[in-house]
Amino acid sequence: MADSRAAALSVLEKCRRSGAWSDAVLGSVLDAEGLQGRDRALAAALSYGVVQNRMLLDHVIAQCATMPLRKIEPKVLDLLRITAYQLLRMDRVPAPAAVDSAVRLAKALGYGRAAGFVNAVSRRMASGAFQIPDGGSPEALSVRYSHPLWLVRRLTELLGPEEAEAFCRCDNTPECITLQVNTRKTDRETLLSALTSQGFDASAHPFVPDCIQLQSGNILRIPEFQRGDFYVQDAAAKLSVLASGPKKDQHILDACAAPGGKSFAAAILSGGAQITACDLHENKLTRIRAGAQRLGLEELSLRAMDARQYCPEFDARFDLVIADVPCSGLGVIRKKPDIRYKEPGPLSALPEIQSAILRNVKRYVKPGGALLYSTCTVLPEENSAVVRAFLEENGEFSPEEFSLPGDLASRDGMLQLWPQRHGTDGFFIAKLRRTL
Repeated sequence: MADSRAAALSVLEKCRRSGAWSDAVLGSVLDAEGLQGRDRALAAALSYGVVQNRMLLDHVIAQCATMPLRKIEPKVLDLLRITAYQLLRMDRVPAPAAVDSAVRLAKALGYGRAAGFVNAVSRRMASGAFQIPDGGSPEALSVRYSHPLWLVRRLTELLGPEEAEAFCRCDNTPECITLQVNTRKTDRETLLSALTSQGFDASAHPFVPDCIQLQSGNILRIPEFQRGDFYVQDAAAKLSVLASGPKKDQHILDACAAPGGKSFAAAILSGGAQITACDLHENKLTRIRAGAQRLGLEELSLRAMDARQYCPEFDARFDLVIADVPCSGLGVIRKKPDIRYKEPGPLSALPEIQSAILRNVKRYVKPGGALLYSTCTVLPEENSAVVRAFLEENGEFSPEEFSLPGDLASRDGMLQLWPQRHGTDGFFIAKLRRTL
């Protein structure tokens, strides 16, 4: 148990010092610590739990500490956050054990002088000597669900207070693993049977075809993954490719392809379309290439390029262009809890980047071809506003209505998916047809 907490502390420290995402750091730390089984699961739960609930935990610690948070040694504060998370969110960890482990770990890490402080604060937290704001105000929701106030206010404007709370609550619930079946190699029932026989809690997705949900588990080492029977992709991303309607005789461009899921989906759904997958970074293309080889998708060709820079040889060449553009990522907070802490200022520059990509890749669409615009965010300024501005400037494109499984249908050629409504990532899809 102590090793698990020490590993979680190391994850938090690395994220704090380098600004890295917790999911990028976690695996390497747990491997270095040699943690397996329950110890590994506990370390992961503590790491993600603290990141996910940091604002709430700091609110509680501030009420139980005798000094301002800014004056607490950062590593000691991380230790108190881990302890607070166990006391507030992990019923299976007895309060005395959580307090005792915090004190012992403080001493083991060379913070002996702080051990008394850690003990006192932890005991106050264990006794419940704090208050958590209730009610549906943005201020209360911000603390209770550890979402920045600016985001809660924006969600409240978009959804109203009740659904804004549902969105925040959904962001803090465990995320299932979503698998897409590679129907070139197997079918959903066969893969489901193989997964359940290996002890996975697996079930068919309630409305997305050839899609499987897992509650948890390491699927990267099982034979079915190694031989390419499936790939990991959220249901929303799969729905976006379904909306695009890829066909076997088409030439398709995935303009912002990393990590590759949409290219893979387009290849499998189309039955063999010629797909060009592009990304700015060569290292990301290397991962796409490895994934395509594992899945047996030989028709994919890869190219390093900036989606904002014009490529003359691509002019009017493609029947379908997929532009899954860089965005704020606020629809995938459940998967990447760190995203919630992004500062709002830099996000204001994203619509111009997104618009620049659309202005460029529109030239690659053949007359009569389709342009699919998508993001993994929920902010209209990155979604419908970008698309409407594009349509106003480009009369040769028109919105095209589409229907999807689960009784989902577009409005004006656009569809916003919400985690609290649809059980998917927060995701935006727009389908445009070049008519001239």
